[in-house]
Order: sequence, then structure tokens, then C-alpha cells
Amino acid sequence: MAGNVIISILGSTLDNRGFGKKRHERWRPNVGLVMHPEFPVDELVLIYSRDFEDIANLTIQDIQEVSPQTQVSRWYFDCDDPWDFEKVYSELHDLMKQYTFDPEQYNYYAHITTGTHVAQICMYLLTEANYIPGKLLQTAPSKEGPQGSYHLIDLDLSKYDQIASRFAQEAQQGIDHLKGGIDTRNEAFNNMMEQLEKVSVRSKAPILLTGPTGAGKSRLARRIYDIKKQRGLISGDLVEVNCATLRGDNAMSALFGHVKGAFTGALSARPGLLREANNGLLFLDEIGELGLDEQAMLLRAIEDKVFMPLGADRSVSSNFQLLAGTNRNLFQRVTEGEFREDLLARINLWTYEMPSLKSRIEDLDPNIDYELQQFAYQVGHNVSFNKSARKKYLSFAHSEEASWRANFRDLNSSITRMATLASGGRITESILDEEIGRLKYDWSGHSADSSAGDVDEILRGVLTEPEINEIDVFDQAQLAKVIQVCQNSKTMAEAGRKLFNVSRTKRASNNDSHRLRVYLQKYGLEFKALNSHSGA
Repeated sequence: MAGNVIISILGSTLDNRGFGKKRHERWRPNVGLVMHPEFPVDELVLIYSRDFEDIANLTIQDIQEVSPQTQVSRWYFDCDDPWDFEKVYSELHDLMKQYTFDPEQYNYYAHITTGTHVAQICMYLLTEANYIPGKLLQTAPSKEGPQGSYHLIDLDLSKYDQIASRFAQEAQQGIDHLKGGIDTRNEAFNNMMEQLEKVSVRSKAPILLTGPTGAGKSRLARRIYDIKKQRGLISGDLVEVNCATLRGDNAMSALFGHVKGAFTGALSARPGLLREANNGLLFLDEIGELGLDEQAMLLRAIEDKVFMPLGADRSVSSNFQLLAGTNRNLFQRVTEGEFREDLLARINLWTYEMPSLKSRIEDLDPNIDYELQQFAYQVGHNVSFNKSARKKYLSFAHSEEASWRANFRDLNSSITRMATLASGGRITESILDEEIGRLKYDWSGHSADSSAGDVDEILRGVLTEPEINEIDVFDQAQLAKVIQVCQNSKTMAEAGRKLFNVSRTKRASNNDSHRLRVYLQKYGLEFKALNSHSGA
């Protein structure tokens, strides 16, 4: 059975109840600690100032008299100002680092009844931070005698059902808010939102949101801000900027500000977005578009919270937290010399890739309801699908014809158009057919105009430039299509069924996976590696 060790501060008043015999009749916290038969104390670590050596000697003498089995360890604590929080905490912290704890053999308790209020708070904080690996112990006088009473406080909140339930409820509310109140079904996305909620309330480090255009990075950034603001973690504003709109001196001035006369046209000083985000959140969308000079200044601002406005001769400060968004591969940008490796290392601590709508298509149904609710909120009346129209829309949305190129922006535009045209608040099949035709036309136009660029981009994501140059242009287009299908399929068998959809019906036996594997091996590729590039 593990023994008990109590760490306690000598009470210069409560433990000093005179040197006569009557002191044995009075409650003295540190003497009372060892007078409970059901709570034997193996060691009492007594912390005190040398100024109170006489009181300490008498207290230790009386402890040994009433509890001979208790070993008392003397620890000197000399602080010139017992009401200076920083000094008291530092001294106690240093003492605890010197003590050798053995949690496997002993239970440890931090006694928080004696000492100044500052010292008691410091003892609590040291225990809460696990520098004292144990529980809190509170004592008080009682009518039972000089031993008084004691109460144990376990700081493991998970053991307190009501408190644990409350924190779990708050966490779930935060997760729901990050998802916009949408009952999403994609397991990977839900797990990501669960972790992001924890990071949002526990960390002040930069957060990087990646993913394709229209996947919801900006919307998610605003929801992260809402959570931090609601929990009182920040007091400033959310400042948003699309870095693709910043160029040259305008970029420097917009981000870091400038002084009057810094350049031609600078008729007045400008604080800059970083200063506007002081004590708040700065969301730099498309951070990969920033110039290298701006990146260097941003790195210093993140690490040191100081930067130099354009034309200034002294630094200014801003205590902001950075959220960054990008649809680019920043590691590739580093390789190309377009993005600083040290900045990427700094903002890559918490990175979350927002999946495309196509890769979490099971969430389309609840997102349709969300878009309809948002439309109703804006116009003041409800709109809904009739049953057959909704079924047909979902069928089209899940088909290969639906590319959802702009992801949730495409969905938002689609629902807005249909809801606007819906007479009597009902989206009918005729409205739906017109909308499907429009979507097909838009997406086919994108494919025709940008197919060469898409092929190049897809291939560069999995092959090196020399490898691509060894492949005929004809074969490049075919390989890009195969890669795209693999990235949007959960299994190799599913990808094979899509790719060999006609020829497989004419074969006696189908081994689509084998056919696909042989094709990929021709180019040194594997399905598993390709599928990891999909962002699902």
C-alpha cells in the first residue's frame, strides 16, 4: 500500500499557538495533519523561512511526539517579499524541482491551509501543473479536538461527473459551431473538427488551413474566431485579408503599416493589418501568394510580436494569433524558392486540410439543408425541394457528371439560384432540370478551357518534371485522368470499376484492381500513394 507524503508551509501564525502546555489543546494545522489514525503520514515536507526557526523546531518536536512514525523534512524558503507572486512561485517551483518524487510508492498532497494567500495560490498552481504530482489537502479546526478536520481535493476533473459533463458539452458546442451546426457524416472531417476545437481553445500558435478553393477555409476561420472570442481567449478583432490582392509596397503597407511620407502618396500614417489584429486573430488567406520580403517580416512578427512599419525607424508590437489559408502546396513552393522554409516550419504546427465536396460527398445532403436555412434567413421565408426533385438532385450530385469544381461555393450558388426561382417556396423538377443543365455547361466549359493546365497540375503532384517529360503528351492526358479517378475513389476496386466501366461488362471475369495495378506500375505509381494525395 502506497505511503502518504504531505508538502506543507509552516504557518507562522496558526502553527504558533504559544510555547506552553496549552498549545496541545489548540488546533495547529501542521501538527493536526499527523493526528488522524485513518490517514497516516509517512513524511511531512515542512517549508519555512529561517526567520521562524523557533516555531519550526517546536512544531517538529510536537509532530514527532504525537506521530513518531512521521519523518519531517526541513526545506528552507527565503523570499524577501512573501506577497510578490512571481518571486514566491519561482522559489517554490525551484524547491519542487529539487525534491525527488516517487509516485509509484507514495501518494503526494499539497497542504494549502497555511502560508500567505499568495503562497497558497502558488501551491495550487504547482499541483495543477503536476510539479507536485498529487492532490490538494485542505484542513480546518473542528469541535473534535486539536487534530481538526481535513478534506482532499483531486484536480483530475474527469473524475467529477458534472464538471466533466459540462466541459464535454462545451466542447461539443464548439465542434458543432466549427461545422456550422451541420450534422456532417464524414468520419475524417468530424475527427478533424474535434481536434481543431481543442487546438482553438488551448493554443495560441499559428493554425494553417489548406485545401482547394471553395472548401470553406474562410468560413472556418471566422468560426474559430467566434469560439475564441466566446471563451474570452481573445479581446481583439478578426482581421481578414486575401494575400493574392497584395503586391509590392502596397503589401508591406497593408500588412505592417507605414509612417507619413514613407513613399509617394503616403500623406498620412497607416497602422497596418497586424496592428489592427492586436489581441485578436489575423487571417491571411492565400498566404502562399505573399512575397519573400513580406514573408521575412511576417516570420519575425509571429515569433517576436514586433515588426517595422514601412519608413519607420523603430519597431511596433502586436499580440495577434495567426490563421493562414492556402490552396497551394507550400512545400512545393519552398522547393521552387517561392516560400520561406523557416516560415512554413513556423506555421505548420497545426495544419488542417479542408477536403473537397467531392471527397466528402456523404455530407452533401445535410449541407443542402444548411444552404436552404441560410437562404431562408436572408430572404425571410422557407424554401424546400419537393420529394422527387430532391431525390433527382442528390442522384446527380453523386454522379461522375458532377465535378463540384468550386466545391461548396458551387453548392451555395446552385441552391441560391433554385431557391430564388422557386414559386411558393418549392423547388420543382423543372427548376432542377434547368439548374442541372447549367451546372453541366459550366463544368464542361472549365474542362475544355483548362484541361491542359489540369493535366500538368495533376501530374506534377505525383511525378517529377523529368519523369513527366519522358511521357508522351497523349499518355499524359490518360495518366492524369487515371490519377484523378484514383484520388476520388476509396478503394482500388472502386477506381477500377469507374475506369473500365465498359470493357468490364464484356469480360467473363473482372479483375479491375489487377488491371489498374499493372497500369500504375508502368509509371512507378501505387494506388495507396495516389489516394493519400486526395485530401479526403
